[in-house]
Amino acid sequence: MPEVTARGLRFHVQESGTGPPVVVFVHGLAVDNLSTFYCSLAPPVAEAGTRCVLYDLRGHGRTERPPTGYGVADAVADLFAVLDALGHDRVHLVANSFGGVVALNAALTHPGRVAGLVLIDAHGPADGPHWTRNFHNSLARSALLFEYDRTADQLASVERRLARLVAHADALLNGTTLVDDLAALEPVSPAALATLRCPVLAFYGQHSDVADAGRLLVRHVPGCALHTLDGYAHSLLPAGTSEILEVLLPWLAHHAGTRAPAAGAVR
Repeated sequence: MPEVTARGLRFHVQESGTGPPVVVFVHGLAVDNLSTFYCSLAPPVAEAGTRCVLYDLRGHGRTERPPTGYGVADAVADLFAVLDALGHDRVHLVANSFGGVVALNAALTHPGRVAGLVLIDAHGPADGPHWTRNFHNSLARSALLFEYDRTADQLASVERRLARLVAHADALLNGTTLVDDLAALEPVSPAALATLRCPVLAFYGQHSDVADAGRLLVRHVPGCALHTLDGYAHSLLPAGTSEILEVLLPWLAHHAGTRAPAAGAVR
């Protein structure tokens, strides 16, 4: 298993392709890991002429799970420590769901290292404190569900892989400080969004519960391109992979100098 040690932790990392440019994939929270991108966007992005970096966030997948350190500042520091260990400086970030919170804060705090952002139904942008409250309440409900409803045990006889993911999420939510650490999470405000200077590409599902974040992005980020995928809710990957690639690959060709796909090649 490929690993790098960063900030005293062992991170599970997968790399493919022969860039530069370097494209780094940041997955979502709790039940997610790098396999979401490994089985969807990363292979065709690597084939377009990039160096793809996929890693499991702290406590997720095959990365070490310490008891503490799950705030967004830690996640951003982890990201750049992993990139430093791999020898990568300026990168494009592709982020899914909660990974968007990490990617946005990375671009805001280290603008010289983020050449572009691709946000897939990303959490983060909001214009008031209601977002933090709703986000934390959702995490707390999930933690209680895992702890008291024995969800993993119920799934074990039906779908073993899903049961493993749920058991891992249970250990993360109920065995670490993640829920408490993210209680202090601040949304990315419209004023902060307006300071972004790297190109931003955003995808949101038509029926997503975070679709308002996409509307904030296109309203406040200079030059942001927003694509709404009809018929989808929050989970755009892997079901919407083809639709995303049809936009993402030409965008990378324009902004990162990768090879443009031939007409109709994605499907």
